[in-house]
Amino acid sequence: MKLNLQDIPRVKNISKEDFIQDYFKPQKPVVIEQGITNWPAYNKWSLDYIKDVAGDLTVPLYDDRPVDYKDGFNEPHATMKMSAYVTLLQSEPTKYRIFLWNLLKEIPQLQKDYTFPDFGLKLMKRLPMLFFGGKNSHTFMHYDIDLANIFHFHFEGKKECILFDQKQNEYLYKIPHSLITREDIDFSNPDFKKWPALQHAKGWQCELNHGEVLYMPEGYWHYMKYLTPGFSMSLRAIARRPKNFGQAIYNLVIMRNYDNLMRRIKGQTWIDWKNEQAISRTHKSFK
Repeated sequence: MKLNLQDIPRVKNISKEDFIQDYFKPQKPVVIEQGITNWPAYNKWSLDYIKDVAGDLTVPLYDDRPVDYKDGFNEPHATMKMSAYVTLLQSEPTKYRIFLWNLLKEIPQLQKDYTFPDFGLKLMKRLPMLFFGGKNSHTFMHYDIDLANIFHFHFEGKKECILFDQKQNEYLYKIPHSLITREDIDFSNPDFKKWPALQHAKGWQCELNHGEVLYMPEGYWHYMKYLTPGFSMSLRAIARRPKNFGQAIYNLVIMRNYDNLMRRIKGQTWIDWKNEQAISRTHKSFK
């Protein structure tokens, strides 16, 4: 059996009026295939190009090891020169990824390679973030702490994307007081005997190619798997729905601080309890 996923709609291009009416208002994802062909980045950005312009920078790396109570918020698991990291990506599969890295701040010349698209939403122009990964590396299924509207621009190679909206929470083995699901679920090939509730989750899927843009609505869960080495850039617009905006404030001000406090007080016991609760709560709701 496979996850119950439908293909994300695709358009060649789209006006901001049609985007707002057809995708933003109903909060549905879409892939825009030719939305940035006018960017210099469309023809310039590749792993080799990044290696040339940012090779001397030391970059933070993350893998798929389970969360440990001693881990700081977004604390990297390793560091490496960008030149060495790109060479690693191009030579062999690796689980090391870069995420939420403001390379554009580190290398200002890259800002000349793109413009902020007008989708009818006010984009946060100080927060363009880059993400890199090697073949078969992946993110955990998660949603962003601010429940933002996300525009995800992919460069070089292919990336598998699986999305769920917040209505599917009861089926996803969500970790309480967190933004992730159980980390031992392989969303590319889930074990339904171990995770039976997943059979009832309804989601979306696509493969992103070079130069394509994926719109992820407010608070959407997303799992990303690099089918080949590549990288992406995300731009975001704040949550516009009052419920989502309120949840974002709660996550930033209360939930994150409470979780950090409990990690300091209870250590790994807190992490283990949350992992157990993800199963018991999901199966209780599922039954």
